[in-house]
Amino acid sequence: MFNTIGAEESGEFKAVASGALASGKPVVVNADGTVSVVAESSVSQSVGTSASFHSSNTQNIFSSYDASTNRVVVAYSDPGDSDKGKAIVGTVSGTDISFGSEVVFETGSTGGIAAIYDSASEKIVIAFQDYGDSQKGKAIVGTVSGTSISFGSVALFKNSAIGASNIAIAFDSNSNRVVVVYTDSDNSNYGTARVGTVSGTDISFGSEVVYESAQPNWVSITFDSTANKVVISYADTGNSNYGTAIVGTVSGTGISFGSAVVFESANTDDTAITFDSSNSKVVILYQDAGNSNYGTAIVGTVSGTGISFGSPVVFEQNTSELFVAAFNTSNNTVTVAYTSGTKGYVIAGTVSGTSISFTTRLLFQNNGVSYITITYNSTEEKSVISYRSSANNYGTSIVYTGAGTSTNITSENFIGMSKGGAVADTENATVDIIGSVNNEQSSLTAGQQYFVQNDGTIGTTADDPSVLAGTAISATKILVKT
Repeated sequence: MFNTIGAEESGEFKAVASGALASGKPVVVNADGTVSVVAESSVSQSVGTSASFHSSNTQNIFSSYDASTNRVVVAYSDPGDSDKGKAIVGTVSGTDISFGSEVVFETGSTGGIAAIYDSASEKIVIAFQDYGDSQKGKAIVGTVSGTSISFGSVALFKNSAIGASNIAIAFDSNSNRVVVVYTDSDNSNYGTARVGTVSGTDISFGSEVVYESAQPNWVSITFDSTANKVVISYADTGNSNYGTAIVGTVSGTGISFGSAVVFESANTDDTAITFDSSNSKVVILYQDAGNSNYGTAIVGTVSGTGISFGSPVVFEQNTSELFVAAFNTSNNTVTVAYTSGTKGYVIAGTVSGTSISFTTRLLFQNNGVSYITITYNSTEEKSVISYRSSANNYGTSIVYTGAGTSTNITSENFIGMSKGGAVADTENATVDIIGSVNNEQSSLTAGQQYFVQNDGTIGTTADDPSVLAGTAISATKILVKT
């Protein structure tokens, strides 16, 4: 038998196989010197231990992830302290989360909270209704440092005696602007948008633009980084509460909109929206009142200033509501948290073309959930679900590890292509390494570079991580490169 650490001879690497090896497949070297074919494996979904971020009644909860500091920021109102607007910084470690001390960002009665991370300024922007000041729409910029957050001055995006509601917020990374949408109670409750620019610890806004000349409810917004557009989903009260979406284009401090598109021709509640950057698709989650209030998802494709949709997919065959969603970039799934029968559930969806399929739901809170929000920590590759638990009305967070797949290939451990036919586990294996020609391929295009895919195949586009397999010199031969 070959030595475990292997032997190199004439462009070949010889070692013991760890698992069966198929002929002509990409191979990695393991830490113990054995070799394995590149493969994906299933990752089970799970949640950690819940942690309280506010040990008292908590309302209007909204969270965002600060990528520059690897911290989660949770904003909320505190009914036990005159409904003041407060924020707190959370640190994810493994499957747990811990929090610093809460910081007040608004001393008046606060509601309608929404928050987003501005990656250009590396700041958190919180938009809210100031009930202590005629329900005016306001925004404030937060700077995370360690386990705390500090704030600049408050700016108005809706200055009237009637105020704003249904507030949602997104960050346009193409224009480096924040987009705030809201129902303008001073203008027939029309759906309205304003573009915000962060400078230092302050934010200023452009002019108001109406995107819906009727009242929108259950408003949610996301940014499509492929099309460089914002997409708003809502229930259109001017059209029988049909589920509707519209595409917005930011230019300078202004924004323009295409035509509204109906994605559900029935009463639609609790819409949530997120962007799948792996598939360049928008995913909308909603309660379909035309189908027993089931939890439903639909995939949208932005083209120009319009959007088209696939067919709706039911993921919860019970009455369900309060949907929130975030995209998991580590396994390219959409994480959806929601309530059904007041209990809290989480589920992972995988987009394919213009459709989406889901895992089995996972219970994360048995005692009842309200004011639910979600954000994805891309460094720790975990989603953080925050909510009010009916067990004690405390503000609570829990860390979710999404279901999906993992791969054994890294940017460093690929060594070549297996040769000599199939090899059984623990048997001797031979690998064609860099500079050698592997002649056990099929259907290649000569002169074309091929990359190792995470599932153990090779393809003409790079996967993540990007690992070059080599260049085809005929339909059946590849010159191995690393």
